[in-house]
Amino acid sequence: MYFIDVQGTLISDADKSPIRGAREFIMHLNSSNIPYMIITNNTKKSSQDFYDYLQGIGFEFSFEHYLDPLMLLDGRVKKESVAAYGAQEFLDTLVAMGYTLDYTNPKTVLLAIKEDFSADEYAQMIDFLLSGASLVGMHETSIYAKNDKRYPGVGAILKLLEFATSVEYDVVGKPSVAFYEEALQRLNMQGKKFKFSDIEIISDDVKGDLGGAKELGMKTVFVTSGKYRSAEEIVPFLDEKLKPDLIFADMQEILEKL
Repeated sequence: MYFIDVQGTLISDADKSPIRGAREFIMHLNSSNIPYMIITNNTKKSSQDFYDYLQGIGFEFSFEHYLDPLMLLDGRVKKESVAAYGAQEFLDTLVAMGYTLDYTNPKTVLLAIKEDFSADEYAQMIDFLLSGASLVGMHETSIYAKNDKRYPGVGAILKLLEFATSVEYDVVGKPSVAFYEEALQRLNMQGKKFKFSDIEIISDDVKGDLGGAKELGMKTVFVTSGKYRSAEEIVPFLDEKLKPDLIFADMQEILEKL
């Protein structure tokens, strides 16, 4: 049974094309009737639009196998008075979902990712948080990779804001317990009842996705096809309890080991 990340694992961070062996791995799961969930921290496109994109580039799976943070957002963040930060596509998606953006006196600071946050945006977030707004991250990724550059991920920025304001934060997507529990619940609709210890999770985010999953008892599989160019960049510096169980170059290498 698998939880499978998307960006950097199934599709390239560079051009969003399928990574070597990714489509074939999903086809193998389908033909072998192995339960799985595609779990992504997509926030730029609506859930349906991103699912349709994956379908359009050759990934064959039903929507019942798909989960992203936008699908849980209604139950975690009230729609009124939100100061949202992230790419313009994310802001547009929030408005389409019925959220009211407020940069005067917001109740919630909601953070997604983009590569060019300004110092003034950080200053505005800090002012809102010190004035009583709550802090929520759409996910808690460690690094954001784009244009062959690596930027601080949402998780890194949440830590910055928490340190600056002493305001604790909540997380909607990976690696929050609530997100993984929702993924497990949906996985259980595909067959018998599973536990986290039954799951192998595959991701390129060894600090974010896999660290949180390991704490829940999942077997963790790190692929170096995304954020990190090699395991040596990050794995030796991880806490021993959070190091991945297995390391592969990409989905093709995993497929060849099955």
